[in-house]
Amino acid sequence: MTPQESLRLITETMNNNRLDIIRRSGKHFLLWGALLTFFSLLVYALWKITDNAAWNNLWFAMPVIGFLLARLMEGKEKEPRPQNTISRIVGGIWGTFGIFACLISLFTVLYTLLDKSDNPIGQIVVGASLTAQIVLLFGMAEAASGIALKNWAIRIAGFVTGIGGVILYYVTGVGKEQMLLFTLAGIVLFVTGLIVRNQHK
Repeated sequence: MTPQESLRLITETMNNNRLDIIRRSGKHFLLWGALLTFFSLLVYALWKITDNAAWNNLWFAMPVIGFLLARLMEGKEKEPRPQNTISRIVGGIWGTFGIFACLISLFTVLYTLLDKSDNPIGQIVVGASLTAQIVLLFGMAEAASGIALKNWAIRIAGFVTGIGGVILYYVTGVGKEQMLLFTLAGIVLFVTGLIVRNQHK
């Protein structure tokens, strides 16, 4: 086999793996989009009814439920998901997002619980900006995944979620309604999953 033939074979294999990962990721976008939409509406409704922001702690249950459901979905697949450079990059992007989002949220919770100062403005700013930070991180993770997978639908959805979400956050202001930004992100992610599945039937 000539060097040119070897290079062509490697390129074709990488492209096939990339397309297979995109096709399989459609159902994960659907899962996480549905969970994000559900949890955002649940937290918003409970916060609005009780006027208690502590319902935000329900967010910590979402990754646990999501990972369990994702494992169940992967267990039902007839063929194992291919592990290669692209899949590791995409997995690393979303894993990094998950770690950042959980640690920032945990810091915010601990800060508001442990801060004994008489200045409530610091707590308000930290708590209020958390939504914008996570929406931005989420959009960046989705856009980076789209770049790694060379998929315009995923890339555009990431920019809509991240940049659009932050703009809407500052336009609408803080309060219970900020949870609806996560609802928007969940719907965008779900629609992205539908588009990806339609692209790669």
